[in-house]
Amino acid sequence: MKIAVTYDNGEIFGHFGHTQQFKIYTVEQNQVVFSEVVPTGDSGHGALAGFLKEHDVDTLICGGIGGGARTALAQAGIQLYPGASGSADQAVQALLAGALQYDPNTVCAHHEGNHSCGNHSCGNH
Repeated sequence: MKIAVTYDNGEIFGHFGHTQQFKIYTVEQNQVVFSEVVPTGDSGHGALAGFLKEHDVDTLICGGIGGGARTALAQAGIQLYPGASGSADQAVQALLAGALQYDPNTVCAHHEGNHSCGNHSCGNH
């Protein structure tokens, strides 16, 4: 299993489509055996699902996420845990323990000026 987390300075980054990097965790027998921070490069909203698939990710923990990205992740077969916040490492451990706090209904409506992404505001776009 590979789990990706939108990542910024140890924390879950608040908006999937704007993340500059993911922390990717390799899990074997319900334990993290390896992790690395991987920059997204020039990938944007539409390309990030493919980026994750190329890295063999099957699970994503993130903050806010738009409807189009949710669809792309579903089509790529990536299990989504949106609306999470806090420490990336702690979130992965919570997921493995079956105790991750997230909001499955989190959806960002971006490109409409000010908007709310989960527990934060992304501002103007």
